[in-house]
Amino acid sequence: MPEPREYGAPPQVTPKRLADYLEVMSKSVMQTGISWAVVEKKWPDLREAFHGFDPERLLALSEREVDALLVDPRIIRNRTKVNAILHNAARMLDLEQQHGTFRKYLRSKPDYWDRAKMLGKDFKFMGDMGAFHFLYVVKEQVPSYDEWRAAVRPKRAPPAQKAPPATPRAPGARGTATTAERRTRS
Repeated sequence: MPEPREYGAPPQVTPKRLADYLEVMSKSVMQTGISWAVVEKKWPDLREAFHGFDPERLLALSEREVDALLVDPRIIRNRTKVNAILHNAARMLDLEQQHGTFRKYLRSKPDYWDRAKMLGKDFKFMGDMGAFHFLYVVKEQVPSYDEWRAAVRPKRAPPAQKAPPATPRAPGARGTATTAERRTRS
C-alpha cells in the first residue's frame, strides 16, 4: 500500500495549542476549490495576517480589520472562507471549553467516520476531503487513502437514457414552427 506522502499528502504536525489545530483546519478551508500550490505559496502571509491563527485574537478583530483582510493582496480574499475561519475559531473555543481540550473533543467519537461527520456539522468547509486532511495532518487516526477514497467516491450512475422524441404538433400550433416556416410567413 502506498504511503500517504506518495499521494502528495501534507506533512503531519503535533498540535500543542488550539491555534495549531485552527491553522491546520484553516488550511483545509482555504484549499477548498483552490490549487494547493497557490495556498502553500500564500500560507506564510496568511499566517501573519491571521495572527498565527490564535482563535482569541481572531475573535477580537473588528469588522474594519476583517474588511481590511479582504482587500489584502497577500492572502486569498474570499469573504466566505475568511468568515468560515472566524466561525471555526469561535467554535473551537466553545468545544475546547465543553470538552476540556480540543483533542478530547476530537476523540469523543472513536470511529473515523463519526469524527469526520462531527467535524462537518460543527465547522464550516469541513467536507469529506477537508475532514480527512485535517484529521490526517493533526495525527488523528484515519483510514488509508485508498480505503477513504473508495468510501467517499460517488457511485457511478448508469448512463442517462435518451428522452423519447418529442411528439410532433399540428402545423400552426403555437411554438412549433420551424425556422423555415417562420421565414416563409414573414
